[in-house]
Amino acid sequence: MNLGSVAHAARARAGLTQAEVARRVGVQLEVYGRIERGEMFPSVPTLRRICVALEIPSDALLGLEARQSSGLRQLLDAARGLRHSQLRLLHRLAQSLHPSPRD
Repeated sequence: MNLGSVAHAARARAGLTQAEVARRVGVQLEVYGRIERGEMFPSVPTLRRICVALEIPSDALLGLEARQSSGLRQLLDAARGLRHSQLRLLHRLAQSLHPSPRD
């Protein structure tokens, strides 16, 4: 899904009109409509305001959550809070499991 279709789906779930979201975001209705249709990509500040207005995380709006497997998410969650030395060991382990093409 692209940003526009994700925004459209989130807006529909929230029961908002394009005009309501445009007003909350601080852009013209025509501009917000173009964003939903995928005709333009918003600036970073506008993207953030869209996320707030639609109450969705930026990763979801950008389609990044779907790309992250649950296994990777679990690994990232487990790595949070590790000491620097532990992270280095985890990195070495990951490298040994997936050697680079040069090896």
